[in-house]
Amino acid sequence: MSRALLALAVASFGIGTTEFVMVGLLPDMAADLGVSIPRAGLLVTGYALAVAIGAPPMALLTARLERRSALVLLMGFFTLGNALCAIAPSYWLLMAARLVTALNHGAFFGIGSVVASRIVAPEKRAQAIALMFAGMTLANVLGVPAGTWLGQAMGWRAPFWIVTGIGVAAMLALLTFVPRMAADAGDNLLAEFAVLKRPQVLLAMGLSLLASVCMFTVFTYVAPLLEQVAGLSPHGVGLVLLAVGVGLSIGNLLGGRLADWRLMQSVLGLFAALAATLVAMHLGAATAPIAITLWVVWAAITFALVSPLQMRVVDQAVGAPNLAATLNQGAFNLGNAIGAFLGGAVIDAGLGLPALPLVAAFVAMSAMAITRVSMRLDRHPEPIRTQAEAAR
Repeated sequence: MSRALLALAVASFGIGTTEFVMVGLLPDMAADLGVSIPRAGLLVTGYALAVAIGAPPMALLTARLERRSALVLLMGFFTLGNALCAIAPSYWLLMAARLVTALNHGAFFGIGSVVASRIVAPEKRAQAIALMFAGMTLANVLGVPAGTWLGQAMGWRAPFWIVTGIGVAAMLALLTFVPRMAADAGDNLLAEFAVLKRPQVLLAMGLSLLASVCMFTVFTYVAPLLEQVAGLSPHGVGLVLLAVGVGLSIGNLLGGRLADWRLMQSVLGLFAALAATLVAMHLGAATAPIAITLWVVWAAITFALVSPLQMRVVDQAVGAPNLAATLNQGAFNLGNAIGAFLGGAVIDAGLGLPALPLVAAFVAMSAMAITRVSMRLDRHPEPIRTQAEAAR
């Protein structure tokens, strides 16, 4: 089963690289395409919005497919989209190509997380999901820094060609190692959306959204923050992104263990630590050693939240785990879009780049309040109705 998780991680690596490599290339892309940095940042926003909007229809389209076949089909969209990004001659055609690439994202991680949780022992489900997402964190250790350096040396299109090749390799790995697994959709697919009537499912998705808003308010603009505020060179930014990737990887594995231990208590503590780190980042943004250290700490805490929040949705969405996990990825990416837009709005309002961590800290504190509400509801749970009962 470890090979199956490895195949899922390879696909996750490709998706993570194509999503996050933009942040290291933002200044170069903006200059080449003749747009401002905030407008180039909309390429991040557009991708995230496409994931959020595309997640429900893609979940319905793939609901009856055998799970391995669905994963391979979704990686096909990913591979095609990256090839289109590599040849896009203008800003708007690049935006369109990014939208095609994004179609696979929500459904792939939704289906993939459920598949990962079912091929391991019950007490290791969150750790299995974390191992799948380890590909995304490895993308930040290797893919994003390597893509940044490659893009600076050979042009920003080169990383997209590399990721296209990764997409082909991921499709082959999925076909070879992931076991066939029947779809578990009910007779009435639309009835599965009744899961959205459950307060705890909505609260869990809300936490996923806020976690991503918090992340992308600052991460979208990591390159200008490090270059223009901390005074690092473009080469230095690549090194910092490498360190940030290490932090993401450590946090991801830690989050899986915390989720299998005490899920909601861990989520609350992680959001509190994130808020404190962001405030410190605001205060130390102009001092390079402090800023670099805080970026690594921030990365570890941020990605420690991913698998607990995904596991929370799967646990609460009894009867429709694939749909709910897919929609949760939509929530994550809607948060990405909001965060990227919010960061650009803060910059355009003249508040300056150092204000971004402070705004993100406020978002983390809002998530703490919602976590407490969800924990109170856990003490007085409502009975969960089946799909058939919900459809009546």
